Amino acid sequence: MNVLIVEDEKSLSHEIEIFLTKQGYNCDVAFNGKSASEKIFVNAYDFVLLDIGLPDYNGFDLLKESREAKCDAAFIILTARSEIDDKIKGLDLGADDYLAKPFSLMELHSRMQAITRRRHGLTTNSMEIGNFSMDINNRTVHCDDKPVALTRKEFDLLHYLALHKNRVLTRMQLTEHIWGDTMEEDYDSNYIDVHIKNLRKKLGTFAPTDWLETVRGIGYRLNQ
Repeated sequence: MNVLIVEDEKSLSHEIEIFLTKQGYNCDVAFNGKSASEKIFVNAYDFVLLDIGLPDYNGFDLLKESREAKCDAAFIILTARSEIDDKIKGLDLGADDYLAKPFSLMELHSRMQAITRRRHGLTTNSMEIGNFSMDINNRTVHCDDKPVALTRKEFDLLHYLALHKNRVLTRMQLTEHIWGDTMEEDYDSNYIDVHIKNLRKKLGTFAPTDWLETVRGIGYRLNQ
């Protein structure tokens, strides 16, 4: 999943970036509102972590502008302000959550997971797919209690398809949300197809994978 960290305190933004990258997120950073606005307009983000006290922008204005532009990322406001009026204003403008500084990175991650569950109608951090179960926290997949060894990208692909079950996802959508806007050096047009093929092969060793459908000329769909 893709995250934009909008924070002018560079040490904090770097700390958040390192932590979330280790959790499997693709992170972009913006140190001011102008840069953040440009990135939001160009890229598809799952989360925007927004400091409202930016040097060139009122963070609330950026939030309002993004919502009016139909940006569907989840916004979490990160700020030193703790006044109840600010919290209410942020939530009324479309923020999904609010964290006052200083905050725990583990709490931030937990809130991001809670938002993901809420948005996709999940009640726990585990998902059942055919004969397989995914543990989102531990990033593991099992089939009848037997572990399935997946690479980070294979796990991310399966997770993203599962979050959008019964919906056709194009190769471009999968590329943007799994790899972000920075392609790996050996990327080519069939990169997604190769990863799906490897994913099917590994899962197919344990159980049928007919729920993972190829939609010719478009992309892939996980049928549940």
